[in-house]
Amino acid sequence: MMGPVKGNKKKRKVEKKKKNSEEKKSIMVSGSSEEGSVQCWDVLSKKIAGNPSSSKGLDNFKLTFQMSRKTFEYICSLVKDYMMAKTHFSFINGKPMSLTDQVALALRRLGSGNSLITIGDSFGTHHSTVSQVTWRFVEAIEEKGLHHLQWPSTEQEMTVIKSKFEKIRGLPNCCGAIDTTHIKMLLTSSNQEADTWIDRKGNHSMILQAIVDPDMRFRDIVTGWPGKMSDSSVLLSSNFFKLCQEREKLNGTKVSISREMELREYIIGDMGFPLLPWLVTPYQGKEISETKVEFNKRLIATHVVAQRALAKLKEDWRMIQGDMWRPDKHRLPRFILVCCILHNIVIDMEDEISNESPSFLHHDPGYKPEVCESVDKEGAILRGRLSKYFSGR
Repeated sequence: MMGPVKGNKKKRKVEKKKKNSEEKKSIMVSGSSEEGSVQCWDVLSKKIAGNPSSSKGLDNFKLTFQMSRKTFEYICSLVKDYMMAKTHFSFINGKPMSLTDQVALALRRLGSGNSLITIGDSFGTHHSTVSQVTWRFVEAIEEKGLHHLQWPSTEQEMTVIKSKFEKIRGLPNCCGAIDTTHIKMLLTSSNQEADTWIDRKGNHSMILQAIVDPDMRFRDIVTGWPGKMSDSSVLLSSNFFKLCQEREKLNGTKVSISREMELREYIIGDMGFPLLPWLVTPYQGKEISETKVEFNKRLIATHVVAQRALAKLKEDWRMIQGDMWRPDKHRLPRFILVCCILHNIVIDMEDEISNESPSFLHHDPGYKPEVCESVDKEGAILRGRLSKYFSGR
């Protein structure tokens, strides 16, 4: 539906009579900032998401697109030059798609996880157009939005991150939390590469490894590997691992926790990761000392931020939450990356859609945590110092 435009009263009356029949045919939005665009967005979001009684005052726009209008407009400005420079798209009725139309369509595809046909029907366009527009949007975000997903570039930025982590459960000099999740796919037996993607649960999946900050912002991701790979294998094959081993990352300011002990920079993970000089994991075993139990509680409580980030990612960008039907395995990693960038953009724009946590923390249902028994001596020393620090001895 096009937003109201300037004209005489008679013309407006005619358009009003046609309004209901036009909305039944398709949902279209005006890409310009003309008068009436706010009402147009309200109609669009109501038609897509309905008018749920559980909204509790949230406007339908936020419920539909998982972001404020301000953030939506920022994303439009980010991708404008890239998306409008090439092929021009149109609706079934022949009307051209504006930038706003295209961004709304792509965000709805990524956010709802609905099929190309369902999205196409709701917007009044062909499913092939939905596919093309979404892919153009993915390319644009990769090109123009990658600066929203990067490792802290200044000591000041890292200091803020460390301070926020320490406020959670007292872990000093912590720089990140690492975790993994599976993006499931539906592949047929006729696919020659199908067996490559079968994981330990018998599903076809691709794994995503993410390192997050205390604000649930993704700071480093690795994806594209088959879901059957262990957490430790994905980590060891990553560039992040190489840079940390070569002391090009996590080699910043040390902190003194006593006269005799200093702590280097590190990240934290669960038992699926190896204990390394820069990666701290919980103590394993049923019969461990009270001091170690207390340390584990603090570490696990802090690590929840990584689980929340991955749960939020899958909850907001449902295209990667459920089983993806016959995905292009070369494009899927790029879809995952763009969903992570969009997740960060919402945080960077300080959007507060809801104060509630994700509706689930188990972002990987059915996958029990793996156990990695690899222990590095320097990692054991670092963990021991932290444990001693919390015991007060």
